[in-house]
Amino acid sequence: MSDDLAFASATELAARIRTKQLSPVALVRAYLDRIDRVDGTLRSYITVCREHALADAGRCEQAVVRGAPLGPLHGVPVAVKDQIDAAGLRTTAGSRLLHDNVATRDAPVIARLRAAGAILLGKLNLTEFALGGTQQFPYGQPRNPWNPDHDPGGSSSGSGIAAAAALAGATLGEDTGGSIRSPASNCGVVGHRPTWGLVPRTGCIPLCHTMDAIGPITRTVEDAALVLSVIAGPDPDDPLMRRAAPDDVMTRLRDGVTGLRIGVVRELTVGTETDRETSAAVVHAAEVFRSLGARVDEVSLPLIPLAGAIFMALADSEGAGQHLPWLRTRADEYDAATRRRLIAASLLPAGAYHQATRARALIARQVLEVLAHVDLLLAPTQPGPAPRIVSGQAPVASKQDAAKRFFTRRSYTTPFNLAATPAISLPCGFTAAGLPIGLQLAGRRYEDATVLRAAWAYEQATPWHRRRPPT
Repeated sequence: MSDDLAFASATELAARIRTKQLSPVALVRAYLDRIDRVDGTLRSYITVCREHALADAGRCEQAVVRGAPLGPLHGVPVAVKDQIDAAGLRTTAGSRLLHDNVATRDAPVIARLRAAGAILLGKLNLTEFALGGTQQFPYGQPRNPWNPDHDPGGSSSGSGIAAAAALAGATLGEDTGGSIRSPASNCGVVGHRPTWGLVPRTGCIPLCHTMDAIGPITRTVEDAALVLSVIAGPDPDDPLMRRAAPDDVMTRLRDGVTGLRIGVVRELTVGTETDRETSAAVVHAAEVFRSLGARVDEVSLPLIPLAGAIFMALADSEGAGQHLPWLRTRADEYDAATRRRLIAASLLPAGAYHQATRARALIARQVLEVLAHVDLLLAPTQPGPAPRIVSGQAPVASKQDAAKRFFTRRSYTTPFNLAATPAISLPCGFTAAGLPIGLQLAGRRYEDATVLRAAWAYEQATPWHRRRPPT
């Protein structure tokens, strides 16, 4: 089976399986073959469940032959971030501390994927405990499929790699401060962070309960919408779930953008921290939306440059609270960068945390007030393309350099986590060096369908999603 089929969309694969043009067993074998050939370098997987996947594929094939009712992802091989429980498999969260942690039940999102007919290929690599900044990955250094010397993005690094390099038909990531959108941007694929509270987090090792969100990373917008329609919806075990599954994500996908009002975020799109190639690509994307019938204007969110620091104060503090027992008894088992970050966060004064919560409210209000006048916000996903992988701890020349490294780049994605709104990243071009550039669209709470429909319209008008990495 050719690699062309492995790079086909999950939607197309499901359609071919339903019409008996494609064998689920042959498809799983094709992906396993690609994993064997490619993933020794890219290191997107922590666990590959080869025998289980082939057995599930056999059952899927028999169901097609029998004419049994088929789910929307029937026979499609998927993989998930190893932060999410799948019964009988390890959930390591990318850490040595959980090397032997075997889940006893499926997380709701896994159960829903299985009910839709999807076949689980395995569990995907990530930064330790989804925190970001890992120096030594215990399960291998994840690498960007466009250039292995460059970072694939975190924390859902394996999910971005596997989607871009066609090592699964679709993947799941988790986004606390950009951990779906960052790898999607760096790897040149689609990553959708749903409205907070739309997808259950039960069975997902938490980092920050007030911002964690599970969502799809895929090769096309239609696939992201399809996966979201499967995994979203109420969960009795997650008291923070707020809304029933959206019933308009797929039906409105092709509605186009005529009449939509899109606000280009000035501070992120043409700000001094955004590199020239990224800024030019996003400005051109805004013109594409205008040509498709949207009304496009510039908007300002003056507090956005502070979002990264505010996010880290909140998320790291919550993470430190989660990890305090292990920090006291098993600190030497953490990666040095993870340990340093969690210990530093545990020392944050209560007054500073309180100030951060107030600052979060101000940023959220600013985002929501602008979204009261436009349907969508448009901005780069990252200030530039994927950086080179740094071995060990990079030197910090000054306080300004440290702030730029740790806070500024996070200010591109975290405003929408702080505001609990949906946001998507999709490719909008490539640098002269051949690295992907990510475009971000954010919408109002629970209006994920509007975000996805605009992303689909842009995708159909541009060639970027059809490009493949050289692997």
